Amino acid sequence: MEAGNHSRVTEFILLGLTEDPVLGVICFVIFLGIYVVTLVGNVSIIALIRSCAQLHTPMYLFLGHLAFVDSGCSTSVTPVMLIGFCRQGVAITTAGCEAQLCFVVFFGTAECFLLAAMAYDRYVAISLPLLYSTHMSPRVCVLLLGASYLGGCVNAWTFASCLLSLSFCGPNQIDHFFCDFSPLVKLSCSEVSVLEILPSISSGSILVVTGFVIALSYIRILFTILKMRSTEGRHKAFSTCTSHLTAVTLYYGTITFIYVMPTSSYSTGQNNVVSVFYSVVIPMLNPLIYSLRNRDVKEALRKATVRIYY
Repeated sequence: MEAGNHSRVTEFILLGLTEDPVLGVICFVIFLGIYVVTLVGNVSIIALIRSCAQLHTPMYLFLGHLAFVDSGCSTSVTPVMLIGFCRQGVAITTAGCEAQLCFVVFFGTAECFLLAAMAYDRYVAISLPLLYSTHMSPRVCVLLLGASYLGGCVNAWTFASCLLSLSFCGPNQIDHFFCDFSPLVKLSCSEVSVLEILPSISSGSILVVTGFVIALSYIRILFTILKMRSTEGRHKAFSTCTSHLTAVTLYYGTITFIYVMPTSSYSTGQNNVVSVFYSVVIPMLNPLIYSLRNRDVKEALRKATVRIYY
């Protein structure tokens, strides 16, 4: 647009994942199924933890909140994406776009902190079993949960502050399926050199801190397991960590790719694929990972099913 003819953008158009109508219908069915499985799986995990006394422990308290965060992250993104499959371009106001970004960042950051808290819980349970009731008291659990959600709020505020500092006066079409920060920066007509790097610093710091807690916890767990004389004891101790390790590997791998690597190092297509994975697919996989690989959850689910059946 020519200088002097710029007008302030009041809404954005999300272009979505595909412009092919046939492929759009196929994707709609697939992602609708994923969303339904995500909600059913995570709500079932929450309900199971609340209803079964044997799951009233710190580990499952964190798992219940992880299920809530996964549901929130998926709900922040998937409905808008599904609408995008039904029509060419989804209009969303600037305020709605900012709100969507804040929710995605809030839930995503809270998940990082919850995964770190769960790693610390496993470390105390395996390496310091006699001190477990002290180190993982109800007060400590509440503090860890509060820190998780506070960290989410702080990081979301960082993204929101940077986004509100940007001016949009040109094209308003976002080549993405939700209002992510990098595509929005590309549309800005403001100086973005500093504003573009602040969210990366904020997210990178959180990933480093929480990743360090997780890595240190599992190093200590590994040393404890290696000192065990019983093979059965080693297997039992390690089996309690496999679900969490799987979830950590999937989530941290994708989130690091998106928010830490420079935007110039990957294409829009790669960005979209990885974003789909961490915001839509992983929230569906987490309840499956924890239910299929966790003996306590499977036993509680069996008992709950028996109670309902009879």
